Amino acid sequence: MIALLINFGSIKQVISSFKIFDFYIFFINFVASLLYNMKRYLFILVLGLLILSSEASPLMPQESDTTKLRVLRNIQYKVEMQGSFSGNKTPLWLNANRYGLSSLEKVNGYIRGTLERPLSTDDGRKWGLGYGVDVAFPVNYTSNVVIQQAYVEGRWWHGSLTIGAKEQPMELKNMSLSTGAQTLGINARPVPQVRIALPEYWTLPFANGWLHLKGHIAYGMMTDDSWQHGFTNKNSKYSDKVLYHSKAGYLKIGNEEVFSPWSVEMGLEMVSLFGGTSYVPDGDGTMRELKGGTGIKDFWNAFIPGGADVEETTYQNVQGDQLGSWLMKIKYTGDSQSFSIYADKFFEDHSSMLQLDYDGYGMGDDWQNKKERKYLVYDLKDWLLGFEYNYHPDHWINDVVFEYVYSKYQSGPIYHDHTKTIADHIGGQDDYYNHYIYTGYQHWGQVMGNPLYRSPIYNTDGKISVNNNRFVAFHLGIGGHPNEFANWRFLATYQKGWGTYSNPFTKMRHNVNLLAETTYNLHSRKHKWMKGINVKGGYGMDFGSILGGINYGFQLTISKVGLFNL
Repeated sequence: MIALLINFGSIKQVISSFKIFDFYIFFINFVASLLYNMKRYLFILVLGLLILSSEASPLMPQESDTTKLRVLRNIQYKVEMQGSFSGNKTPLWLNANRYGLSSLEKVNGYIRGTLERPLSTDDGRKWGLGYGVDVAFPVNYTSNVVIQQAYVEGRWWHGSLTIGAKEQPMELKNMSLSTGAQTLGINARPVPQVRIALPEYWTLPFANGWLHLKGHIAYGMMTDDSWQHGFTNKNSKYSDKVLYHSKAGYLKIGNEEVFSPWSVEMGLEMVSLFGGTSYVPDGDGTMRELKGGTGIKDFWNAFIPGGADVEETTYQNVQGDQLGSWLMKIKYTGDSQSFSIYADKFFEDHSSMLQLDYDGYGMGDDWQNKKERKYLVYDLKDWLLGFEYNYHPDHWINDVVFEYVYSKYQSGPIYHDHTKTIADHIGGQDDYYNHYIYTGYQHWGQVMGNPLYRSPIYNTDGKISVNNNRFVAFHLGIGGHPNEFANWRFLATYQKGWGTYSNPFTKMRHNVNLLAETTYNLHSRKHKWMKGINVKGGYGMDFGSILGGINYGFQLTISKVGLFNL
């Protein structure tokens, strides 16, 4: 069994296809080559971590070394084993928002090993260095070996540069209780990328400490080509070597120095999928090959939305699959408790991004000319609205999250470009998370945003598409940590779905998704080997027809964390 799991040859083959930048492929190939040469010893290494864990120090905050950089100190390790057992398929909240390290199979699991030196180790320095390798050996997953994370990163003052695949957190939402972000979510595997960022809020040198800024710009490449080939059997639309671009900026208004309890955060998140080669059915049993651009101009059109997709002539929108969210959060922070309200306004193209569209074209010979200042204003719909309450001291109930998600509108049910005889221009049917050329906003079968949009991995027809993106949902999340050793969470979601505009359900469908989960940190003054061992058990249930009927299942996770100081 172990020999089947540790199949590094296939990993090297997949990773060697990355062709973004010369130094980027060098780094990825270096990691793949290292793992390939270590394949006979890696399982021994995992076992060794379990043995050494009794002697290694538990994971504790460390003081920064301000004298000289020691790249082999404060290396965090984690060894984890997980098993899931379900009656039909894995329930939603046992599968979703786990960075894609999950499976729908009745019985699935993995052994996972992580070595990481976080950038926070060098807090107090002008510059810092971080790196990490995170590998899982799964059973009944979409691939035999998962390189979940493999990255190096550096920091100079407030700015950072990350090269590789790294799990990034959601912004402005509760990581464990929210349904998830609509754009930069935590539901799919990380995309290998080059990322420049202000990872933490930086206080602007004016406005007396009331304005703070953070954000990032990243370019990378999707890695699920092999999964797409197998899932579609190359009989439906699939895409190879698709490039990925994301950017985000967040502005915070508040001043903790004057003990102001109120703060406001506003942000914009955007993603573009471009380049690569897409294969689209031609209607006669053949596949039409559509090659996207990969030049400097194409990278610029991803950054500042522009250009046009291949084969677009008269009617042009923008190049690639462009999507994003407007974010806002208002928060009150007291001595022992806090609460906030927030909004995540999703958009798939410029009409829903700006809530208006130009509609003043002429007719006849002037049908392409702008004749008057006329605009179409769209309804302010399609967003995630949330409320969060936090009680800071240890208590049975510490956090409560309530969310409302509406995605039915999508700029309206009608799309109509102006013609020589009809000057009216209406941009509707935005078809969230889908695209007519690319396979949509997904990675390895999981949507990269909010998992309430049904991921393609649920499809049984071999087509990579989000088949339910018009829905209304209500969500409740409750969590607590009654003491320093135990915490728990409960999630309950009710969803009504209408399918998509192009392929609606014959009647409205519904779903109820439940999760009860608890985590306990083992501890003993007598048995020091127990320090750092966490045991987590969760039970999930799905009811309804959106995800394919009744699902129920149990998941057990055992992990050990600690520090190495070499």
